Amino acid sequence: MHSTMMDTPARYGIVSRLFHWVMVVLLAWQFASALLRVFAEDTAIEGFFWSTHYAVGFTLFLLVILRGLWGLANLSRRPGHAAIRFGRLATLGHLVMYLLMIVIPFLAILRAYGSGRGFAPYGFEIFAATGERIPALIAPASAVHGLFGWVLLALIVGHIAMVAMHEAVWKDRIAARMA
Repeated sequence: MHSTMMDTPARYGIVSRLFHWVMVVLLAWQFASALLRVFAEDTAIEGFFWSTHYAVGFTLFLLVILRGLWGLANLSRRPGHAAIRFGRLATLGHLVMYLLMIVIPFLAILRAYGSGRGFAPYGFEIFAATGERIPALIAPASAVHGLFGWVLLALIVGHIAMVAMHEAVWKDRIAARMA
């Protein structure tokens, strides 16, 4: 593989950076749909964005799994957090963000199955509609899917704020590793 594909201790490779920035765009789209659902429900723009919420969420679910596998394959080569300010906190924050990016769509898929409505993102049937409701599968997502989504948004805002601190205050050029 070409050396720019793989991560190095100094910088993330092109594959890691591509995963990161594609997910940034999709997460921004996803949160736009959720915010519009809260603040502009029953409007044309909300309807447009919300109609993509399930497919974009499923795409993010697949991407975070692939990104995690890629990260594990590059684990020994990746830039670490140990040498940066608040490195352990950064590691914990990243782990929680990854966990939420897996749990949130998983709960939505579980709720769709439990609702008996089926799930076919992009027209590809993952499971068929049965019409049978299974409350034990609906309850977890109904209880925490949205809450976990807002927690993820708060963590992302914190992540962005910390990158800004690194760049503007500490001037350690941490963003160059992912840019």
